[in-house]
Amino acid sequence: MNTVMIIDSLWVLLAAILVFFMNLGFASVEAGFARAKNTVNILSKNFIVFAVSSLGFMLLGWGLMFGGENPFVGTSHLFILGNNDLSFYDNTLTSDVPFWGKFFFQLVFCGTAATIVSGAVAERIKYISFILFSFVLTLVIYPIVGHWVWGGGWLSSIGFMDFAGDTVVHSLGGWGALTGAIILGPRIGKYDKDGKVKAIPGHNMSLAVIGLFILWLGWFGFNPGSTMSFQNPSDVVYILVTTNTSAIAAVLTSTATSWIFLGKPDLGMTINGCLAGLVGITGSCAYVSVESSLIIGAVSGILVVFAVVCFDKFEIDDPVGATSVHLCCGIFGTICVGLFAQEGVTSLSTVNGLFFGGGFRLLGAQITGILAVGVFAFATTSIVWFVIKRTIGIRVSEEEEIAGLDIGEHGNIAYPDFAPVTAAEIGLSPASDEMAVAADRTEASNNRVAPDKSVPAVHKELKGSKMTKVTIITNQTKFNQLETALVKLGVTGLTISNVFGYGAQKGHKASFRGAPMETRLLPKVKVDVVVCKIPVDTLVNTVQKVLCTGNVGDGKIFVYDVEDVVKVRTNEHGYDALQDE
Repeated sequence: MNTVMIIDSLWVLLAAILVFFMNLGFASVEAGFARAKNTVNILSKNFIVFAVSSLGFMLLGWGLMFGGENPFVGTSHLFILGNNDLSFYDNTLTSDVPFWGKFFFQLVFCGTAATIVSGAVAERIKYISFILFSFVLTLVIYPIVGHWVWGGGWLSSIGFMDFAGDTVVHSLGGWGALTGAIILGPRIGKYDKDGKVKAIPGHNMSLAVIGLFILWLGWFGFNPGSTMSFQNPSDVVYILVTTNTSAIAAVLTSTATSWIFLGKPDLGMTINGCLAGLVGITGSCAYVSVESSLIIGAVSGILVVFAVVCFDKFEIDDPVGATSVHLCCGIFGTICVGLFAQEGVTSLSTVNGLFFGGGFRLLGAQITGILAVGVFAFATTSIVWFVIKRTIGIRVSEEEEIAGLDIGEHGNIAYPDFAPVTAAEIGLSPASDEMAVAADRTEASNNRVAPDKSVPAVHKELKGSKMTKVTIITNQTKFNQLETALVKLGVTGLTISNVFGYGAQKGHKASFRGAPMETRLLPKVKVDVVVCKIPVDTLVNTVQKVLCTGNVGDGKIFVYDVEDVVKVRTNEHGYDALQDE
């Protein structure tokens, strides 16, 4: 094996590993944008989709994609498993990387296309239905489109250009996501009876941001790795820079666009904006100047914000914005090849686009490819979804969707020690003191303990002074001050709970991806104190002085008579039971 083969093989291997690592990025972004009750399902789908994709691509997908020069689909040497002579593929893509290296690099791209669908159909699809769809997509649909563009098919013969997969990977996955979201229908509660959008915010934006940075890193294998060679390092590093430049431009414009048109610099829009910039440059990263990549990213960042809002208005429910990012920006990025391609920016760029004197020839080829892949992908993915719907069904039951797919589909939950419920799920209607009700119900659901029937319930006449329970619900930031004041007052025992609730103000006004959240359970701290010798008025006045800022949300104080207190170990009652050991 010569030096060139070693270097190219190592480069393709590194790039493929980076693209594979993007599976974690997709899993994290999707999980962060989903609700806590569906986290296990999201994570599990991102595991299973790569396994299914690998199997489908290995069984038949590779052969359909690269098996011969038929303009529409591969027909030769279709089955690579069990085939001891793979010399037919020696010159496929590159002759300087061994067969299984080329196979794995193409495999991780195939897996990416299938992963795109996962986020758009999140929180209501049957697990088995998603598995079947992913298998068919990677077994047949993706390889056929890949053959048209990268396997010597008819689109490549008319001059269609897609360096790293704006159409082959992102648009195709986006079409599958769109048809799935349409056929599944929106999640329960996403739209009111008048069709108004109701925000369903993700449960963990930290996780979403982590996923975004993993994807950003992975794209440095996705785009530069598509050279499949390190013989010209200047091409590789140039592609890396155009990729990054588009991303940073999109971060800025998506943030500014959401700030101007939606009123706030929405983090979810910024995350999708960065991804939009990465998608927008994928097809042209080797063909355009750095200046052009800045423009492409800037427009992608604006486009994705309006696409998210537009899909919502058409009642196409996509929890993570996959259709906006991958379909819309994949199409836009494909068009940009025909507009911004510039001969000579890399050794791989040999044609000029419309803006650089190339006329409409390349742009015409790009539009032809967009239309052909769009029609084919929309039709085939719709057929697959409909067949699955008519046979095993594609959507979980209403009860399972409300309870969460983690329990219904997998029998476990991601956060066993943290299970807040929403106002709709516990049947609340707004009232002045319902913050306390929501808090109590949340606490009860998280701390429910079965009674021990072996311990007799002993009641005897209460002796000593009257006992009073004081419950304080306030902002978490006030807890340290409150605890210090209570200790100074002589309170020796506290029960602290993190709870969620709202009062008459129905929580803060907030939005998620431009849609308002009408009610929102706010995180609060709940402090329970039982006093006997300390005057209740003194306790209440002390708490008020600590908590009062004059603003809505300072909290509430509830005062209850306590009939009795029993120390479990000694069976002491009343004031004696309150004393420490």
